[in-house]
Amino acid sequence: MLLTNATIASLEDNDDFGLIHAGAIALGHDRIVWVGTMQDIPQAYEKLTKFDVEGRLITPGLIDCHTHIVFGGNRAREFEMRLNGASYEDLAKAGGGIMSTVTATRQASHETLLAQALTRVDALIAQGVCLIEVKSGYGLDQETELKMLRIAKQIAAERPIDVKTTFLGAHAVPAEYAGRADAYIDDVCIPTLRQAHAENLVDAVDGFCEGIAFNVDQIARVFDVAVDLGLPVKLHTEQLSNIGGSQLAAKYGALSADHVEYATDADAQALAQSGSVAVVLPGAFYTLSETQLPPIQSFRDHNVPIAVATDCNPGSSPLASILLAMNMACTLFRLTPHEALLGITAHGARALGVQDQGRIKPGMLANLCVWDVHHPSELAYRIGFNPIHTRIFRGSR
Repeated sequence: MLLTNATIASLEDNDDFGLIHAGAIALGHDRIVWVGTMQDIPQAYEKLTKFDVEGRLITPGLIDCHTHIVFGGNRAREFEMRLNGASYEDLAKAGGGIMSTVTATRQASHETLLAQALTRVDALIAQGVCLIEVKSGYGLDQETELKMLRIAKQIAAERPIDVKTTFLGAHAVPAEYAGRADAYIDDVCIPTLRQAHAENLVDAVDGFCEGIAFNVDQIARVFDVAVDLGLPVKLHTEQLSNIGGSQLAAKYGALSADHVEYATDADAQALAQSGSVAVVLPGAFYTLSETQLPPIQSFRDHNVPIAVATDCNPGSSPLASILLAMNMACTLFRLTPHEALLGITAHGARALGVQDQGRIKPGMLANLCVWDVHHPSELAYRIGFNPIHTRIFRGSR
């Protein structure tokens, strides 16, 4: 296919959108083979089937690098309770929060969880998303954690989308291990991680390093196993407090540190040195009515790549719109539209350890979005509006 008459946001330059006006893109099977201006189209590509986009904007296919999209039930009642004054910590300590979703997920069948997840995935696909990350973490027993990972893998077989799976067994301490977090890590989390790896179900390992979840030493034990298995790590950290998670993530060369509202300038410097991505999740910040802003300027000062994601989950971020996440990142965290677009393309890919998506250049996967807009900043500017014209996944419309 040869896409013609396009405005192309190649994102080849981190300092601007890398715009190419009156541009064209040649696709060969599932890869981009050439990018340039209309007047410079090589003769070899003139015979390709042409798709005239009539001046529309083309961006890389979008990436949602942090989701919990497989889960049972919902937490609408807890949403109401928060509005009446209960905090996230209050709900967790009372057996709600993550634990209520654990109960619902354990009870739900494979078929039910898959069907419900696909409705959320369809919403993301409809907004141009071509790659998502899907975490486990709502099972907290071996059977359910593996069930979640199998469902995550199946999503890619059921829909035209790429999926990266993340083992999040260290998400919370289940009720049956209350007060025995170390025993849970030893008895359930680590053995389940080893089994998931043996079944080729996991691409990365995550944890929740927070006062209501696991401390640095406990997460380090899980990460040590990940390293032994050759798996990259990432970390939920500094969402509600700072107990040293970003420094731990940096020590292990994590793909990303996610949430990071309570990260410090020193944390930003450590992430920069480790090459880790800071993933900001404005949906959770908004839903929980948080006030502590992530240190965006520190990330800029230390050249830490910033990714943006939905954090789609039933409790703290029931968000299935990557475009709204972009807008929230700009409005709440003061990212620029350029930073927000990088956050759901090039930097989102980096947060998943993916090298062949997120920019428009030869050799990259032919995952592209054609938009009914004139300039990339419009994607972050509008609220509740989806200007997608065509989504191209691995070279197919």
